[in-house]
Amino acid sequence: MNDLHLLYACVGVVAVALALVSRSIRELPVSEPLVALAVGVVLGPAALGLLDLDDHNRDLVLLEGSRLLLAGSVMAAALRFPVHDLRRIVRPVLVLLCVVMPLSVALGAAAGLLLGLPLGLALLLGACLCPTDPVLAASVVTGEPAERDLPTRLRQMLTAESGANDGLALPVVGVALAVVLPTTGPGDVAGRLVWEVLGAVLVGAALGVLAGWALQRATRDRDLEKGPELVLTLLLAVATLGVGRLAGTAEVLAVLVAGLAYNAVVGDGERVAQDDIDEAINRYAVLPLLLVLGAVLPWSDWGALGPAAVLFVVLVLGVRRLPVVLALARPLGLRLRDATFVGWFGPMGVSAVFYLAHSAHEGADDPRLFAAGTLAVAASVVAFGLTGTPGRRAYARAAAR
Repeated sequence: MNDLHLLYACVGVVAVALALVSRSIRELPVSEPLVALAVGVVLGPAALGLLDLDDHNRDLVLLEGSRLLLAGSVMAAALRFPVHDLRRIVRPVLVLLCVVMPLSVALGAAAGLLLGLPLGLALLLGACLCPTDPVLAASVVTGEPAERDLPTRLRQMLTAESGANDGLALPVVGVALAVVLPTTGPGDVAGRLVWEVLGAVLVGAALGVLAGWALQRATRDRDLEKGPELVLTLLLAVATLGVGRLAGTAEVLAVLVAGLAYNAVVGDGERVAQDDIDEAINRYAVLPLLLVLGAVLPWSDWGALGPAAVLFVVLVLGVRRLPVVLALARPLGLRLRDATFVGWFGPMGVSAVFYLAHSAHEGADDPRLFAAGTLAVAASVVAFGLTGTPGRRAYARAAAR
């Protein structure tokens, strides 16, 4: 209980401090997630030893915390732009999902092999690390500085990709889990994975359309007050998360589809009003999870990975995505500077934590998986936290020239 109260206190103090400088921190080479991760490291066993969770509580907090956070963040991503504006980026997003994402799995797995992981476990690691994170991506593509310095199409691509591949990664992780834990036949695995995707689309579309129609009716009849209206989409995200989970679907994908369906039904006025509050919550709700992650980082397991850990970090940050996007710049319709930006800012974060915890929950509890995965996530939070603002400014200078 003391650990929980300490977590409340630290998260509250850090969040209040960051909120009070929320505008100026956008211009600094540091991000809120990076600050939260650093505070967690200080509080954890590696430093002060004030926050120490056992493996069971660690996995439970990371799994359910990341699940809820992903639901809110992909809902915010679905509402960030009008649906009709997203039609012009369908082709590049499909290329990112159908080509870049599978290659990221393969390259992430290859990096895992350098750590001495078995092939199946390396494949699972690559699958857990393949989705780009909507929470960390939001710190780059949202806010006044991003709107000023980055073209709308670029921000739309990163937003749509991070929302879509978070949900679509579940079948990929499911295939990798079937290799690591071959407890069912290929036919059963294929049927389950198909239902996870199709069921998510059906559940999400139905709930999103119903919520949009209900909002229009409640607005017309003046049954909806302003306060509840602002959190309506967050409530929709939680409801879709629960229904999708109960139905055995890819629940994060269901939330994304629900957000897009809702976005398509309601008018821009209602969408923008809720988008503002969703974005504010999405920006600060990540702090507790990353603080906990910082406290439970497996330093001794990292050390056991040996010198190959350094090469692993270099590969997952610099090779897993950037060269692939640069090679596909023409099909993506991107200039060199655009492809460089999109290729670099594909961070690993909350979504990777979710799939690592999900894999452990399903039985893939090899400590090397958690060690390698959290090493990649921590390196990503640091790298993108330090380069987000300088990268955005460098892009703006290049565009001005």
